[in-house]
Amino acid sequence: MPTIADALSVSEVNHRARQSLERDFGELWVEGELSGVSRPSSGHLYFTLKDDQAQLRCALFRTRARFVATPMRDGDRVRVRGRLSIFEPRGDYQLIAEAVQAAGVGELLAAFERLKTRLATEGVFANARPLPCPPRHLLVLTSPTGAAIRDVLAVLAARWPLAHITLIPVPVQGREAAPALIAALGLLNRQPALDPHRDAILITRGGGSLEDLWAFNDEHLARAIFHSRLPVMSAVGHEVDVTLADFAADARAPTPSAAAEQLVPDQRELVRRLVAMEMRLGRAAEARLQREAQRLDHLRARLRHPGEVLLRRRAALALLHGRLERALAARLETERRHQRQLAYRLTAHTPSRHLAEAGERLGRAKTRLHAAMPRQLASHRQQLTAMARELQAVSPLAVLGRGYAILKNDKGQVVRHAADTAPGQVLSARLGEGRLDLRVIRANTCDSAPQRGSPSSR
Repeated sequence: MPTIADALSVSEVNHRARQSLERDFGELWVEGELSGVSRPSSGHLYFTLKDDQAQLRCALFRTRARFVATPMRDGDRVRVRGRLSIFEPRGDYQLIAEAVQAAGVGELLAAFERLKTRLATEGVFANARPLPCPPRHLLVLTSPTGAAIRDVLAVLAARWPLAHITLIPVPVQGREAAPALIAALGLLNRQPALDPHRDAILITRGGGSLEDLWAFNDEHLARAIFHSRLPVMSAVGHEVDVTLADFAADARAPTPSAAAEQLVPDQRELVRRLVAMEMRLGRAAEARLQREAQRLDHLRARLRHPGEVLLRRRAALALLHGRLERALAARLETERRHQRQLAYRLTAHTPSRHLAEAGERLGRAKTRLHAAMPRQLASHRQQLTAMARELQAVSPLAVLGRGYAILKNDKGQVVRHAADTAPGQVLSARLGEGRLDLRVIRANTCDSAPQRGSPSSR
């Protein structure tokens, strides 16, 4: 039996336990459901693997975490490869993970998705009533000792100290949470003093794992929120947490503090707006008074005694009458001058004068024409005679008149060479006077002239 002198230190115990655990188990695969996934700035991943009876803490260090392609989300079912160890400073028993593989969606998350789809189909998530801002009476359903009510009260005190708040203490975790929330909702909706147009209900709690928030995924609670005659805002968990109560409510806030900010205005902002509006109203009133004062001064300056107005009007009328008489006289004089000009132009352009001038021009043209015609005819006759002599000199008929003839074949082509004919061929001879039809007896191609009386001369 060990004595007191053989007692081990805490660090030695943890060290020996870690060595024994790592030696006896070695590397192994563990399957379970993810919960409490944490991603600190160091890049390591910390999470818990659990089933319906137990849970196991796990650590996935940064050097291995960057090789994991599987999304690490609460509720996912995964298979983790690693080795068991003990974190000696705290004595925490954990699995040092080396690889993570998806093994299907966790049972809780699968049940959540099925129930969410069914309720959405039934229209339980169709609420969208506007919440009064600020509400006359805000009824907060949450744990009286949780951080959520402290956050809500702190924000309301800073933003809107006049808020009338009633805390309805209910459990927000565990089996009794959903029935208690449903009962509180029923009690509040039966209160005749509460007005749906001026009062509102806030259901809230802080963050937690999927199991911690599971009470807010209760089907009966979602239906109770949907049927509430008072508008309901849900602010359950952190920004990444979403429950069926959030979908069934008329409005959702990511956190309890954000819910308080949405429910009431900021008194400091309202004060700033009121001060700005007061300043704008003062400037507008001052500008309006100045404009009206200027308008009054202008009207006073324009205001005159009726007799003075009549005198000015009579003077203006007399001035207009004189201008009208002068304008009429000037217009009459202008019209008279214009009439005289037209009469002079008419006299200068009378038709009889134009006819006389045209008759004189016609007589002179006739005289010139009669004088020019004999000279023109004599000149044309001389030109015609000269041209006839020139034409007679080059005419082929003159050549024929000297005893020559033009021979043509039956195609009308002129025969220039004896070689172009054949014996028996019929030719036509054009003489100086008349035409002869000949028949070729023999074609003599020599250059000597044929003897008188030879057959070729017939």
